[in-house]
Amino acid sequence: MNGNDRLHPSLFHPRYVHLTHLRNATLKTIDQLTANSKDLLLVDFGCGDMPYRSVIEPKVGKYLGVDLDLNPRAEHYIDFDSKTTLPDNYADIILSNQVLEHVDSPSGYLQEALRILKPGGSIILTTHGYWYYHPTPNDYWRWTSAGLRKTVQDSGFVVKSFHGIMGLAASGLQLLQDAIINKLPKFLVPPFAFVMQLKIRLFNKMNSQTQRDRDASLYVVIAQKPSR
Repeated sequence: MNGNDRLHPSLFHPRYVHLTHLRNATLKTIDQLTANSKDLLLVDFGCGDMPYRSVIEPKVGKYLGVDLDLNPRAEHYIDFDSKTTLPDNYADIILSNQVLEHVDSPSGYLQEALRILKPGGSIILTTHGYWYYHPTPNDYWRWTSAGLRKTVQDSGFVVKSFHGIMGLAASGLQLLQDAIINKLPKFLVPPFAFVMQLKIRLFNKMNSQTQRDRDASLYVVIAQKPSR
């Protein structure tokens, strides 16, 4: 275990199912977008600690981490308005991994992403439907599937793929786990999380993918900037 919970979550991690599906969906999309070229420029827009960088960076020509100046790992800084000084039509791919719920203005963030993305370029956007409050440093938004799709499209993107992870049954169990786990003695947290995550993985199979695309705790959206 290298301490990177998002890339290598432990079976005892209270987000194991969520993090595993999120990682797999993100890296699968990166593989698809880079299949014909390894010279693409990727902007990790709201990069945090860039948990997938070690895997993604060898697949692209340049990887640029963009975030608030609160993040010492970022290579380019933005303010809370999400505005960058990057040029128009700059990036081939934008990675927006669990960022949209934290920004002051989702439409402002997406419009800036659209501006710096090349025509025909893609954004990989993941964010929450049902989830608990988790400020880093702020936490403002949750979406229904229809609301998220509309938000992305209204910003000028064309949605190419819309994928829900963890349907209603699994999401309900996740929220139940999160409501209980912080009340437990520390030594009980790993075994409790292990049992709950097994149940969450099992109950996630109750919902079809169509149902998960409609009601989920997490959405993975692939959208494109229209070509000229």
